[in-house]
Amino acid sequence: MSSLSRHLYLAAYDIGDDRRRIGALKLLRAYATGGQKSVHEVWLTDGDKRSVLADMAYILDVQDRFALIRLDPRSAPRIIGRAQPPADPDYFYIG
Repeated sequence: MSSLSRHLYLAAYDIGDDRRRIGALKLLRAYATGGQKSVHEVWLTDGDKRSVLADMAYILDVQDRFALIRLDPRSAPRIIGRAQPPADPDYFYIG
């Protein structure tokens, strides 16, 4: 698999401080294709994953929590209501 291949992850956080929470939200929204409140669907290359983890480590404090969970690509998404299935777009604008 190429190092430029993207994998679908769930990124979730529990952050008590508003300033750090906003920082985490802005960071993840740069990569997100979907999500709600503090859980986001993100497509990441291996390099993106390293960047997200390093940036999140800079944002978080010891009482905060962050999880980045790679989803199995063989699993079919389950959609409820008006939800859209995760899609890997041709390109991302990060910035």
